[in-house]
Amino acid sequence: MSEQHKPLPYAGIRVVEFTHMVMGPTCGLLLGDLGAEVIKVEPIEGDSTRRLLGSGAGFFPTFNRNKKSITLDLKQPEGREAALRLVATADIVSENFKPGTMAKLGLDYASIRKLNPRAIYVSHKGFLPGPYEERTALDEVVQMMGGLAYMTGRTGDPLRAGTSVNDIMGGMFGAIGAMAALRQREQTGEGCEVQSALFENNVFLVAQHMMQFAATGRAADPMPSRISAWGVYDVFTVKDGEQIFLAAVSDKQWAIFCNAFGLQEMLSDPRLKTNNDRVRAREWMMPMLRSHLAERTAAELAAVFEANELPFAPITRPQELFDDPHLNQSGGLAPVRMNDGSEARVPLLPLTLDGERLGIRLQPPTAGEHSAALLRELGYGQAEIADLQARQVTT
Repeated sequence: MSEQHKPLPYAGIRVVEFTHMVMGPTCGLLLGDLGAEVIKVEPIEGDSTRRLLGSGAGFFPTFNRNKKSITLDLKQPEGREAALRLVATADIVSENFKPGTMAKLGLDYASIRKLNPRAIYVSHKGFLPGPYEERTALDEVVQMMGGLAYMTGRTGDPLRAGTSVNDIMGGMFGAIGAMAALRQREQTGEGCEVQSALFENNVFLVAQHMMQFAATGRAADPMPSRISAWGVYDVFTVKDGEQIFLAAVSDKQWAIFCNAFGLQEMLSDPRLKTNNDRVRAREWMMPMLRSHLAERTAAELAAVFEANELPFAPITRPQELFDDPHLNQSGGLAPVRMNDGSEARVPLLPLTLDGERLGIRLQPPTAGEHSAALLRELGYGQAEIADLQARQVTT
């Protein structure tokens, strides 16, 4: 657990989320880390995300800290009644189910607005309203149809990005929309509906490539075969097969790079005078640079680049980040409870408020961990709660 020295900005805001997987939980994660009370409504058996294998095994502990859990069977009238009592107390209601699901349960925005006009309702969907809005979407689906997979892979080999970029950013935009709606509510006294979508998020990500075409009339090449905007901006394979990313993106950095590695002849070559000259000369320049650096180790190159304040990066695998000295010494990783009860460390939000990281106040909850306490708060007596538990309306 972490202790904050100052009140968090969304303390006192209650969020009720009907979410699973990544997109919706990311919205609640952001609001929860910023101080909101986030209540996760789960089915009786618990969010299915808790039981994922493979690439989904870490989803639940990553995106569900700083939340409470209540289990409710929304297919039973008593479960829906408890959910309605709960959303009546909410500032924000968040969901990421298929279109029409919440309406069938009587938990859509139109229904909740009648019950709680001040509620802000955040829907995380595949598509914003339009011809595609009823389609089923996944992160990989929109990466393929939205140009990101084309840009990430080699020509003829579209490849999804190496993380759930649209799910995570879609949840972030849902949270940003909720924040904007809270501000609007201060002015109007009323809530509103916020929508965030995977496809439109993906299009926002590739906007720079769309606008490159608009500006130049030339279609953007996939990243592995693109014409770089910078003369030196590459992965180098060096001694013992190690790899390191090295860059020199300005004329000043080019001069520093050449002087650091004894490349005065290239520095004085008029064909390499400016960054744009070097971009045009990459076909013959880069093999020369690769050959010149090939016998140095990655550590030696990193030391020279760091000493000269030049951009560089080791090629790091995700699991190696647990040992990253910067993350460990700066407090960027915090202890988190995993699905099996073991402990690991999870990255915190990549920001500080007044110099402080936003920590973990509540560990990812067990399914229904807060059911009884929340039901009591909603006016249920102990006998009523026991009856609901006996009939598997809650746990």
